[in-house]
Amino acid sequence: MGRRVLVTGLGTIWGGRIARHLEADPDVEAVVGLDTTEPTVPLDRTEYVRSDPSYSILARIVKATGVDTIVHTSLVVDGARTSGRRVHDVNVIGTLNLLAAAAQPESRVTTVVVKSSTVVYGAHHRDPVWFDEDTPRSSSPRHRIERSLVEVESFVRDFAVDNPHVTLTLLRVANVLGAGITTSLTRALERRLVPSMAGFDPRVQFVDEDDVVRALLFVLERQVGGVYNVAGDGLVPWSEVVAACGRRRLPLSPAGRHMLPGLLGRFGIDLPPELTDLLTYGRGVDTGRLAAAGFTCARTSAAAVAAFAETLHRRPTPGAAPAGSDLRVDERVARPVPALVPDRPEPG
Repeated sequence: MGRRVLVTGLGTIWGGRIARHLEADPDVEAVVGLDTTEPTVPLDRTEYVRSDPSYSILARIVKATGVDTIVHTSLVVDGARTSGRRVHDVNVIGTLNLLAAAAQPESRVTTVVVKSSTVVYGAHHRDPVWFDEDTPRSSSPRHRIERSLVEVESFVRDFAVDNPHVTLTLLRVANVLGAGITTSLTRALERRLVPSMAGFDPRVQFVDEDDVVRALLFVLERQVGGVYNVAGDGLVPWSEVVAACGRRRLPLSPAGRHMLPGLLGRFGIDLPPELTDLLTYGRGVDTGRLAAAGFTCARTSAAAVAAFAETLHRRPTPGAAPAGSDLRVDERVARPVPALVPDRPEPG
Protein backbone atom coordinates (compact mmCIF):
# COMPACT_ATOMS: atom_id res chain seq x y z
CA MET A 1 0.00 0.00 0.00
CA GLY A 2 1.13 3.54 -0.75
CA ARG A 3 1.03 6.50 1.57
CA ARG A 4 -2.32 7.88 2.62
CA VAL A 5 -2.15 11.60 3.33
CA LEU A 6 -4.55 14.00 5.06
CA VAL A 7 -4.11 17.71 4.28
CA THR A 8 -5.79 20.37 6.42
CA GLY A 9 -6.40 23.80 4.93
CA LEU A 10 -7.12 22.35 1.48
CA GLY A 11 -8.67 25.68 0.47
CA THR A 12 -5.45 27.58 1.16
CA ILE A 13 -2.67 28.02 -1.38
CA TRP A 14 -0.50 25.70 0.72
CA GLY A 15 -2.99 22.89 1.15
CA GLY A 16 -4.07 23.02 -2.48
CA ARG A 17 -0.55 23.00 -3.90
CA ILE A 18 0.61 20.22 -1.57
CA ALA A 19 -2.42 18.10 -2.50
CA ARG A 20 -1.81 18.67 -6.21
CA HIS A 21 1.80 17.54 -5.86
CA LEU A 22 0.80 14.46 -3.86
CA GLU A 23 -1.71 13.49 -6.54
CA ALA A 24 1.14 13.23 -9.03
CA ASP A 25 3.21 11.01 -6.73
CA PRO A 26 2.74 7.33 -7.64
CA ASP A 27 3.77 6.33 -4.11
CA VAL A 28 0.76 8.17 -2.67
CA GLU A 29 -2.31 5.96 -2.66
CA ALA A 30 -4.87 8.47 -1.38
CA VAL A 31 -5.15 12.17 -0.54
CA VAL A 32 -7.88 13.54 1.74
CA GLY A 33 -8.33 17.27 2.22
CA LEU A 34 -10.23 19.13 4.94
CA ASP A 35 -11.29 22.76 5.02
CA THR A 36 -14.22 25.06 5.58
CA THR A 37 -14.04 26.11 1.93
CA GLU A 38 -13.51 24.22 -1.31
CA PRO A 39 -10.03 24.08 -2.87
CA THR A 40 -9.08 26.87 -5.24
CA VAL A 41 -6.61 24.82 -7.30
CA PRO A 42 -7.68 22.07 -9.74
CA LEU A 43 -7.44 18.63 -8.13
CA ASP A 44 -8.16 15.22 -9.65
CA ARG A 45 -8.08 12.50 -7.02
CA THR A 46 -8.11 14.39 -3.73
CA GLU A 47 -11.19 13.65 -1.64
CA TYR A 48 -12.48 16.93 -0.24
CA VAL A 49 -14.26 16.89 3.13
CA ARG A 50 -15.94 20.05 4.38
CA SER A 51 -15.32 20.71 8.05
CA ASP A 52 -15.95 23.31 10.72
CA PRO A 53 -13.05 25.65 11.63
CA SER A 54 -12.02 23.52 14.63
CA TYR A 55 -11.87 20.27 12.61
CA SER A 56 -14.10 18.48 15.11
CA ILE A 57 -14.53 15.56 12.67
CA LEU A 58 -10.82 14.83 12.41
CA ALA A 59 -10.85 11.82 14.71
CA ARG A 60 -13.52 10.12 12.59
CA ILE A 61 -11.74 11.01 9.34
CA VAL A 62 -8.36 9.72 10.53
CA LYS A 63 -9.95 6.48 11.69
CA ALA A 64 -12.13 5.95 8.61
CA THR A 65 -9.49 6.74 5.98
CA GLY A 66 -6.52 5.04 7.63
CA VAL A 67 -4.17 7.91 6.79
CA ASP A 68 -0.56 7.57 7.89
CA THR A 69 0.49 11.19 7.21
CA ILE A 70 -1.03 14.55 8.18
CA VAL A 71 0.04 17.90 6.71
CA HIS A 72 -1.41 20.75 8.79
CA THR A 73 -1.43 23.94 6.66
CA SER A 74 -4.49 25.71 8.03
CA LEU A 75 -3.00 27.77 10.89
CA VAL A 76 -4.03 31.45 10.80
CA VAL A 77 -0.84 33.55 10.89
CA ASP A 78 -2.25 36.93 9.78
CA GLY A 79 -4.41 38.85 12.22
CA ALA A 80 -6.05 41.13 9.64
CA ARG A 81 -9.69 40.55 8.77
CA THR A 82 -9.80 37.68 11.25
CA SER A 83 -11.83 37.51 14.43
CA GLY A 84 -10.32 36.39 17.70
CA ARG A 85 -12.87 33.60 17.83
CA ARG A 86 -11.75 32.22 14.48
CA VAL A 87 -8.07 32.40 15.45
CA HIS A 88 -8.83 30.41 18.59
CA ASP A 89 -11.04 27.86 16.80
CA VAL A 90 -8.64 27.24 13.91
CA ASN A 91 -5.28 27.47 15.64
CA VAL A 92 -5.86 26.28 19.18
CA ILE A 93 -8.90 24.00 19.03
CA GLY A 94 -8.15 22.81 15.50
CA THR A 95 -4.60 21.78 16.36
CA LEU A 96 -5.75 20.10 19.57
CA ASN A 97 -8.28 18.07 17.59
CA LEU A 98 -5.68 17.18 14.97
CA LEU A 99 -3.11 15.94 17.47
CA ALA A 100 -5.76 14.06 19.45
CA ALA A 101 -6.90 12.35 16.25
CA ALA A 102 -3.32 11.38 15.39
CA ALA A 103 -2.76 9.97 18.88
CA GLN A 104 -5.96 7.91 19.20
CA PRO A 105 -5.46 4.13 19.57
CA GLU A 106 -6.95 3.42 16.13
CA SER A 107 -4.62 5.89 14.40
CA ARG A 108 -2.06 4.73 11.83
CA VAL A 109 -0.42 8.17 11.70
CA THR A 110 3.38 8.08 11.75
CA THR A 111 4.13 11.49 10.18
CA VAL A 112 2.82 14.95 11.07
CA VAL A 113 3.98 18.20 9.42
CA VAL A 114 2.78 21.54 10.83
CA LYS A 115 3.22 24.85 8.99
CA SER A 116 3.64 27.64 11.53
CA SER A 117 5.17 31.13 11.30
CA THR A 118 8.14 33.17 12.53
CA VAL A 119 5.48 35.47 14.04
CA VAL A 120 5.84 33.12 17.01
CA TYR A 121 9.11 34.92 17.87
CA GLY A 122 7.41 38.32 18.03
CA ALA A 123 9.27 41.56 17.32
CA HIS A 124 10.84 43.60 20.10
CA HIS A 125 13.68 46.06 20.62
CA ARG A 126 15.54 43.49 22.75
CA ASP A 127 15.53 40.86 19.97
CA PRO A 128 18.78 39.37 18.67
CA VAL A 129 19.72 39.91 15.04
CA TRP A 130 18.87 36.28 14.32
CA PHE A 131 16.48 33.92 16.05
CA ASP A 132 17.44 30.28 15.84
CA GLU A 133 14.90 27.59 16.66
CA ASP A 134 15.94 27.47 20.33
CA THR A 135 16.10 31.23 20.96
CA PRO A 136 13.41 32.30 23.44
CA ARG A 137 11.19 35.28 22.82
CA SER A 138 12.45 38.61 24.14
CA SER A 139 9.03 39.43 25.57
CA SER A 140 5.74 37.74 26.37
CA PRO A 141 3.32 37.36 23.42
CA ARG A 142 0.99 40.35 23.31
CA HIS A 143 -1.19 39.73 20.27
CA ARG A 144 -3.75 37.03 19.60
CA ILE A 145 -1.88 35.50 16.64
CA GLU A 146 1.34 35.28 18.65
CA ARG A 147 -0.43 33.84 21.68
CA SER A 148 -2.23 31.22 19.61
CA LEU A 149 0.97 30.11 17.83
CA VAL A 150 2.86 29.87 21.12
CA GLU A 151 0.03 27.70 22.45
CA VAL A 152 0.02 25.57 19.30
CA GLU A 153 3.73 24.91 19.63
CA SER A 154 3.29 23.84 23.24
CA PHE A 155 0.75 21.25 22.05
CA VAL A 156 3.15 20.07 19.37
CA ARG A 157 6.01 19.64 21.87
CA ASP A 158 3.80 17.63 24.23
CA PHE A 159 2.59 15.45 21.36
CA ALA A 160 6.15 14.75 20.25
CA VAL A 161 7.11 13.64 23.77
CA ASP A 162 4.04 11.42 24.17
CA ASN A 163 4.28 9.91 20.66
CA PRO A 164 7.94 9.18 19.90
CA HIS A 165 6.91 6.80 17.11
CA VAL A 166 5.57 9.78 15.09
CA THR A 167 7.95 11.86 12.97
CA LEU A 168 6.77 15.38 13.77
CA THR A 169 8.01 18.45 11.89
CA LEU A 170 7.16 22.08 12.60
CA LEU A 171 8.15 24.76 10.07
CA ARG A 172 8.31 28.39 11.16
CA VAL A 173 7.86 30.28 7.91
CA ALA A 174 8.99 33.89 7.43
CA ASN A 175 7.00 36.65 5.68
CA VAL A 176 5.83 35.15 2.39
CA LEU A 177 5.84 37.00 -0.93
CA GLY A 178 4.50 35.75 -4.25
CA ALA A 179 1.99 36.28 -6.99
CA GLY A 180 -0.39 33.67 -5.58
CA ILE A 181 -0.66 34.82 -1.98
CA THR A 182 -2.35 37.79 -0.32
CA THR A 183 -1.41 38.90 3.19
CA SER A 184 -1.49 42.12 5.19
CA LEU A 185 2.09 42.75 4.12
CA THR A 186 1.49 42.18 0.39
CA ARG A 187 -1.64 44.35 0.51
CA ALA A 188 0.41 47.10 2.17
CA LEU A 189 2.99 46.94 -0.63
CA GLU A 190 0.28 47.22 -3.27
CA ARG A 191 -0.72 50.68 -2.00
CA ARG A 192 0.76 53.88 -3.42
CA LEU A 193 1.69 54.93 0.13
CA VAL A 194 2.99 52.03 2.22
CA PRO A 195 2.58 52.18 6.01
CA SER A 196 5.89 52.62 7.84
CA MET A 197 6.89 53.62 11.37
CA ALA A 198 8.39 57.12 11.49
CA GLY A 199 11.99 57.01 12.67
CA PHE A 200 12.38 53.27 12.04
CA ASP A 201 13.75 51.34 9.09
CA PRO A 202 13.59 47.71 10.23
CA ARG A 203 15.40 44.89 8.47
CA VAL A 204 12.91 42.25 7.40
CA GLN A 205 13.26 38.70 6.09
CA PHE A 206 11.16 37.12 3.35
CA VAL A 207 10.56 33.81 1.65
CA ASP A 208 9.17 33.14 -1.81
CA GLU A 209 5.88 31.19 -1.90
CA ASP A 210 7.43 28.48 -4.10
CA ASP A 211 10.17 27.91 -1.52
CA VAL A 212 7.53 27.40 1.18
CA VAL A 213 5.92 24.63 -0.89
CA ARG A 214 9.34 23.13 -1.58
CA ALA A 215 10.19 23.14 2.13
CA LEU A 216 6.92 21.42 3.06
CA LEU A 217 7.47 18.74 0.43
CA PHE A 218 11.12 18.31 1.45
CA VAL A 219 10.38 17.51 5.10
CA LEU A 220 7.39 15.40 4.07
CA GLU A 221 9.29 13.26 1.57
CA ARG A 222 12.54 13.01 3.54
CA GLN A 223 10.79 12.34 6.87
CA VAL A 224 12.80 15.11 8.54
CA GLY A 225 11.56 15.63 12.09
CA GLY A 226 12.12 18.64 14.34
CA VAL A 227 11.57 22.41 14.36
CA TYR A 228 12.95 24.49 11.49
CA ASN A 229 12.98 28.12 10.36
CA VAL A 230 12.14 28.66 6.68
CA ALA A 231 13.33 31.92 5.11
CA GLY A 232 15.41 33.32 2.31
CA ASP A 233 18.96 34.35 3.18
CA GLY A 234 19.50 37.94 4.24
CA LEU A 235 17.61 40.88 5.70
CA VAL A 236 16.25 43.75 3.62
CA PRO A 237 15.59 47.25 5.03
CA TRP A 238 11.91 48.11 4.79
CA SER A 239 12.70 51.35 2.96
CA GLU A 240 14.41 49.32 0.23
CA VAL A 241 11.45 46.93 0.00
CA VAL A 242 9.07 49.85 -0.51
CA ALA A 243 11.37 51.49 -3.06
CA ALA A 244 11.84 48.24 -4.99
CA CYS A 245 8.06 47.97 -5.30
CA GLY A 246 7.89 51.48 -6.73
CA ARG A 247 6.00 52.85 -3.73
CA ARG A 248 6.53 55.59 -1.17
CA ARG A 249 6.46 55.27 2.58
CA LEU A 250 3.59 56.65 4.65
CA PRO A 251 5.20 57.56 8.00
CA LEU A 252 3.07 56.71 11.01
CA SER A 253 3.80 57.70 14.58
CA PRO A 254 5.04 54.73 16.63
CA ALA A 255 3.55 56.34 19.72
CA GLY A 256 0.29 54.61 20.46
CA ARG A 257 0.85 52.15 17.64
CA HIS A 258 -1.48 49.71 19.39
CA MET A 259 -4.28 52.03 18.21
CA LEU A 260 -3.14 52.10 14.58
CA PRO A 261 -4.93 48.94 13.36
CA GLY A 262 -8.33 50.30 14.34
CA LEU A 263 -7.67 53.79 13.03
CA LEU A 264 -6.22 52.65 9.71
CA GLY A 265 -8.94 50.06 9.30
CA ARG A 266 -11.42 52.88 8.77
CA PHE A 267 -9.50 53.78 5.60
CA GLY A 268 -9.27 50.20 4.36
CA ILE A 269 -5.66 49.69 5.45
CA ASP A 270 -4.88 46.33 7.04
CA LEU A 271 -2.23 46.70 9.71
CA PRO A 272 -2.62 44.02 12.39
CA PRO A 273 -0.66 44.61 15.59
CA GLU A 274 1.93 41.92 14.87
CA LEU A 275 2.75 43.74 11.62
CA THR A 276 3.15 47.13 13.32
CA ASP A 277 5.71 45.51 15.63
CA LEU A 278 7.53 44.01 12.63
CA LEU A 279 7.61 47.39 10.86
CA THR A 280 9.11 48.90 14.00
CA TYR A 281 11.75 46.37 15.01
CA GLY A 282 12.09 43.89 12.14
CA ARG A 283 12.99 40.23 12.57
CA GLY A 284 15.57 37.77 11.27
CA VAL A 285 15.74 34.00 11.64
CA ASP A 286 18.70 31.65 11.26
CA THR A 287 18.05 28.89 8.71
CA GLY A 288 21.20 26.90 9.38
CA ARG A 289 19.36 23.94 10.90
CA LEU A 290 17.24 23.36 7.79
CA ALA A 291 20.31 23.86 5.57
CA ALA A 292 22.13 21.19 7.57
CA ALA A 293 19.18 18.87 6.90
CA GLY A 294 19.68 19.42 3.17
CA PHE A 295 17.29 22.24 2.21
CA THR A 296 17.95 25.86 1.25
CA CYS A 297 15.54 28.32 -0.33
CA ALA A 298 16.10 28.96 -4.02
CA ARG A 299 15.52 32.69 -3.57
CA THR A 300 17.13 34.99 -1.03
CA SER A 301 15.03 37.57 0.79
CA ALA A 302 16.16 40.20 -1.71
CA ALA A 303 15.32 37.96 -4.66
CA ALA A 304 11.87 37.24 -3.22
CA VAL A 305 11.24 40.99 -2.95
CA ALA A 306 12.49 41.58 -6.51
CA ALA A 307 10.24 38.84 -7.89
CA PHE A 308 7.25 40.24 -6.03
CA ALA A 309 8.07 43.75 -7.26
CA GLU A 310 8.03 42.43 -10.81
CA THR A 311 4.49 41.14 -10.32
CA LEU A 312 3.48 44.63 -9.15
CA HIS A 313 5.17 46.08 -12.23
CA ARG A 314 2.86 43.98 -14.40
CA ARG A 315 -0.20 45.27 -12.56
CA PRO A 316 0.75 48.80 -11.45
CA THR A 317 -1.34 50.79 -9.03
CA PRO A 318 -2.75 53.95 -10.67
CA GLY A 319 -0.55 56.87 -9.74
CA ALA A 320 2.24 54.70 -8.38
CA ALA A 321 5.80 54.82 -9.68
CA PRO A 322 6.86 51.81 -11.75
CA ALA A 323 8.16 48.95 -9.67
CA GLY A 324 11.84 48.29 -10.19
CA SER A 325 13.98 45.21 -9.86
CA ASP A 326 17.09 46.83 -8.34
CA LEU A 327 17.36 46.19 -4.62
CA ARG A 328 20.09 47.31 -2.26
CA VAL A 329 20.55 44.79 0.51
CA ASP A 330 22.26 45.42 3.81
CA GLU A 331 25.31 43.29 3.06
CA ARG A 332 26.40 43.35 6.69
CA VAL A 333 23.59 40.94 7.48
CA ALA A 334 23.12 39.34 4.08
CA ARG A 335 23.71 35.85 5.46
CA PRO A 336 23.53 34.50 9.03
CA VAL A 337 27.27 34.08 9.56
CA PRO A 338 27.89 32.82 13.13
CA ALA A 339 30.75 35.26 13.70
CA LEU A 340 28.45 38.20 13.10
CA VAL A 341 25.62 37.01 15.33
CA PRO A 342 25.59 38.39 18.87
CA ASP A 343 24.28 36.46 21.87
CA ARG A 344 24.79 33.08 20.21
CA PRO A 345 27.53 30.57 21.03
CA GLU A 346 29.89 29.39 18.35
CA PRO A 347 28.76 26.09 16.82
CA GLY A 348 30.38 23.09 18.47
